[in-house]
Amino acid sequence: MARFEFKLEGVLRHRERIEQDRQRDLALVQADMGQLQAELRAFNVDVQRNVSAARNQLVGKLDMGYLAAHRRYMLGMQRKVHDLAQRMAAQQQKVDEARSALTDATKQKKILEKLRERQQQRWAAEHNRREAGALDELTTQLSYQALARQAEDPQ
Repeated sequence: MARFEFKLEGVLRHRERIEQDRQRDLALVQADMGQLQAELRAFNVDVQRNVSAARNQLVGKLDMGYLAAHRRYMLGMQRKVHDLAQRMAAQQQKVDEARSALTDATKQKKILEKLRERQQQRWAAEHNRREAGALDELTTQLSYQALARQAEDPQ
């Protein structure tokens, strides 16, 4: 029985591996982005806690040293958040690039898959046409032999 053989099967496997690599790259940069987002959430929780504590200090006698320390802390946190926001923007750029690379790799793989599908359809149609021709030839020969036997034996 004849089998379909795609001559570019090795290239298709290579492109599948490239796609898997791009998926892995995207997952890694997204994981890094998730860590940065978790760090931002932790900063937010810490700032909320400190603001709440500072509000409690505003009742009664004011401790100016505490308020000055709180202000310095808040300025430091603001710088940290600003730096984190810049790192997140850079990381988002990496995520976008990785997503684009994955899209390109997927597109290249799908092109080869479509080519394989079309070649397989063409091969199947040609195979069916050959089988039909061979079957037609066999039927013609059997009919000819039956007619030849009838002609020899006129009963």
